[in-house]
Amino acid sequence: MASKDRRRRELARQKYARQHERRVESVRRTKRRNVIIAGVVAVALAAGATAYASVTLIGGDRKTTDDAAAPTGDPCARPVKGTPSKKTWPKEPAMTVDTSASYTSELATTCGRITFTMDAAKAPHTVNSFAFLAGQGYFDHSRCHRLVDQRIYVLQCGDPKGTGEGTPGYTLPDENLKDPHLKGDVYPAGTVAMANRYDGSNPKTRNSGGSQFFLVYQDSQLPANYTPFGRITGGMDVLKKIADAGSHPDPATGSTAPNATVVINEAVVKKS
Repeated sequence: MASKDRRRRELARQKYARQHERRVESVRRTKRRNVIIAGVVAVALAAGATAYASVTLIGGDRKTTDDAAAPTGDPCARPVKGTPSKKTWPKEPAMTVDTSASYTSELATTCGRITFTMDAAKAPHTVNSFAFLAGQGYFDHSRCHRLVDQRIYVLQCGDPKGTGEGTPGYTLPDENLKDPHLKGDVYPAGTVAMANRYDGSNPKTRNSGGSQFFLVYQDSQLPANYTPFGRITGGMDVLKKIADAGSHPDPATGSTAPNATVVINEAVVKKS
């Protein structure tokens, strides 16, 4: 009898262990799905923190200085000599952008040049901040730390830390979320948008953009929660090259980093 009782207890213990493992795995899959879908991907990316899709992103263990060695098969060149910015500011920069003017940004990356126009009329705070940060050299020598190539198709940049946790020290209001280009919750190829840590439900996580932005290289199904502020005018072939090189996962977060060494050597914004 005692033997049967022990057997029942052992079976019950094994059953509980299996259920616990399933629950843990379910939570892990859910987190991974949220990371990928949220794109946050890009998203949540932005200020880095730990919200809906805003888990800690890929770490910056790859060097970003002149002596960095490119991995085998890397389609990109070595970064120019320099170190990522450590600057932060206590508040959003004063508004100096001309909302009636056109602005163009050029990212000189290790993989080629990417240019995009910015809509200051529809996203004045975002464009003003981007121009300010570029002028401060904030993006220079920073690595584009995240590539998502399943379900959504984006390259995420703008974090000097290269981890997804970087922030300029201030946050930006969400803007232009009703842009007519975002039809059916699709960010079309060529869109440049801000990452943020909105969790999909809590209004307190709104208006959480910072410096991180993402470049959409193929139509991507995403809820209209991320400020679209630019359109790519040159360099889609560069993005394709980066995407074709693939990505590798971080098993701790489910986030993915590009296999290519994508570093912004210099970011420039010009008024035209």
